Amino acid sequence: MSDFNDFNNPQVAALPRHLKQFIVDQHYEHYTPVDHAVWRYVMRQNYSYLKDVAYYPYIPGLQKAGLTIEKIPDLQDMNNALAKIGWGAVTVDGFIPPAAFMEYQAYRVLVIAADIRQLKHIEYTPAPDIIHESAGHAPIIADKDYHQYLSYFGSIGAKAMFSAQDFELYEAIRALSILKEMPDADEAAIKKADELVTWHQNNMGEPSEMAMLSRLHWWTVEYGLIGTLQDPKIYGAGLLSSIGESASCMSNEVKKLPYTIDAVNYSYDITKTQPQLFVTPTFQNLIDVLEEFADTMAFRRGGAYGLQKAIDCKNTCTVLYSSGLQVSGTFTAFTADENGNPVFIKTTGQSALAFDNKELKGHGKDYHKDGFSSPVGRLKGCDKPLENFTADDLKTAGIETGKEASLTFENGIKVSGKVTEISSKNSRIFLIKFENCIVLDEVGQVLFDPSWGVYDMAVGETLTSVFCGAADKDAFLEIAYKSNTGTHHPEYDQRTKELHKLYQQVRNRRHTGGDLGFLGNVWLMLQKFHYDDWLCALEILELLEHEGAEPALAAEIRQFLIQKAANQPEYKKLINDGLYLIKHPVEERLVV
Repeated sequence: MSDFNDFNNPQVAALPRHLKQFIVDQHYEHYTPVDHAVWRYVMRQNYSYLKDVAYYPYIPGLQKAGLTIEKIPDLQDMNNALAKIGWGAVTVDGFIPPAAFMEYQAYRVLVIAADIRQLKHIEYTPAPDIIHESAGHAPIIADKDYHQYLSYFGSIGAKAMFSAQDFELYEAIRALSILKEMPDADEAAIKKADELVTWHQNNMGEPSEMAMLSRLHWWTVEYGLIGTLQDPKIYGAGLLSSIGESASCMSNEVKKLPYTIDAVNYSYDITKTQPQLFVTPTFQNLIDVLEEFADTMAFRRGGAYGLQKAIDCKNTCTVLYSSGLQVSGTFTAFTADENGNPVFIKTTGQSALAFDNKELKGHGKDYHKDGFSSPVGRLKGCDKPLENFTADDLKTAGIETGKEASLTFENGIKVSGKVTEISSKNSRIFLIKFENCIVLDEVGQVLFDPSWGVYDMAVGETLTSVFCGAADKDAFLEIAYKSNTGTHHPEYDQRTKELHKLYQQVRNRRHTGGDLGFLGNVWLMLQKFHYDDWLCALEILELLEHEGAEPALAAEIRQFLIQKAANQPEYKKLINDGLYLIKHPVEERLVV
């Protein structure tokens, strides 16, 4: 990505290649005057309500993230502000795979959907949008304890094992959220997509590590409450960016439970409001629960447990030998001894070897294109692991470069051939290369035949970690998994473009001042051609009432809005909340 824009932000600049591929241009010029009005309405409502129920001071948080109430944020402004607290931000196209999302967090980069919700979804959108990501996630980033939790969560989530079912569910959710945001979406298509999501949710099998972690993420980062069960405050971005649910969640109908590891047992549905929420006393408790869960994960447990998770994953995973060698590939089999400890591992298809997450020269997936296999364990009769052998130990064991060697492991596996290379790092041997090599198991079955070529034997007594993905992702992957389903980008007809112009005229007057007389004409055009609109009418009324101008026109617009709220229940709360804010305005100093 030679034209990659890092916004002069160190966190964004440090992103690896496999994450950069998800980034799209923000295209700020594509936001319409209606989009800016939607942003402004939601942000003013948020401030009016959240100043009392949000955990952190909402406006200072917005300012530290480079946001204002008045306009959709520009990525450059956000990056300038976030850089001061060691974070960055990029725009992406809707939902991205959970593993990638987690990894961005580990790099301390906020992932922000470039699109903004339609006016008809102003209270809540099932699709990620710039209101949710920036107004929800960004303002709390300035809290040191919280952003440490967020980045730590990302580093653990990036290692989580996922299942084939996770990807199928991700695709189904992405497709549904895109459909629901389309202006002319076919109801039958939405119903079908909804049913597909439900089917996947009901047929996940045993939840994967990623599925369980996604639940912890949902109940904290997205829908978390902090404080006491009796008087909790909101910190979750999903609540902070939903002007509907941020109010309804505080009612007694929504159960409040203490946040513990038990939250992993509660699945969620992104298209519905939450039946219960979890309250943490502190952000440190979030880290404690995450640690408790991480201790159950394959990347910490390693061994046969981790290997089985890797096989179930059916995707690229990495095992870490106790010597430091990392083997990446699709694991298909392993052999264990009577105690359940792995004694032989096998990948199928393209594999690679790495050390410290850097691919070893000459050991990429083109070289190991047909898979990789190797013993695990100690040599028979040795009082220390092979990786800790000194030069004298090697000589005593008959392992010398250029000479024939025959190694027998405690588990009975035999490796015989001519040693051509012994690789070590940090005084530990991690790889021995053989020519004309045969590998036999304890009953004499051939595990590697000399005709298959050179044999690279991994060295290590145990497998200390198993995690999802390649050790060196940039070297292993030309391109990571990316959805084929693109988000919807609207084409506006002439009538809609005329409506945009009316919104822009009102916006211009609010920013520049001057005569208010032309607003009567804007109102006439709304009445004649855009009778369904309520937000532009609300903005005109706001200007007139705040400046005490055109009382007859103001009374006419107010009556129209009151009537609309009475006749169309779907607008009742939105209009009434807007009228409330005209009487109780957000302080001007907070909006610029």
